[in-house]
Amino acid sequence: MQNPSAANIVLASSSPYRRGLLDRFLDEFEAVSPDVDEANVDGLEPPALATQLARRKAEAVAASFTRSLVIGADQLAVLDDQVLGKPGNHQKAVEQLVAASGKAVRFLTAVCMLDPVSRKRYEYTDVTTVRFRQFDRRLAEAYLRHDEPYDCAGSFKIEGAGFVLFESVTTDDPTALIGLPMIWVAGRLLELGYLLP
Repeated sequence: MQNPSAANIVLASSSPYRRGLLDRFLDEFEAVSPDVDEANVDGLEPPALATQLARRKAEAVAASFTRSLVIGADQLAVLDDQVLGKPGNHQKAVEQLVAASGKAVRFLTAVCMLDPVSRKRYEYTDVTTVRFRQFDRRLAEAYLRHDEPYDCAGSFKIEGAGFVLFESVTTDDPTALIGLPMIWVAGRLLELGYLLP
């Protein structure tokens, strides 16, 4: 059996947040941006969509990295059964945050791991529930000026000052909210024999 090592792990993501999480314990890996259309063309429910997108990202990159373990991931923020996309600009971020005030938002963080040694696919979806405190537009504006989280689903950064907006966070894995459920990822890598420093 091939002896895997951290050097042949590829993250199928352009997210600096996911790269930062892997950087915490892997000395070597490559990050490759997957060229995947994220439109929900099949009309899937949010949990199935998150799983499909993570899988498609992993498979897109694995086509070029056939000897590497590939990790794909996707995160969806869901409010009242509606998926909140990345806001992209200040106005949309204000709208997202004001809509979330006093409500719970579910964050579905899906990961797909493709192992070239076992030729198996491993998948997992973390569900984290963020309950937002009641706040008005002024707090939303003040927070957005501070963190500028326009590339983040839900319009906040937990690793920034996003906590000012929260009443509670219910999760089995606090790293999932950043973009990758690292407790699960580390467990699979250990199980599969990939070397961790």
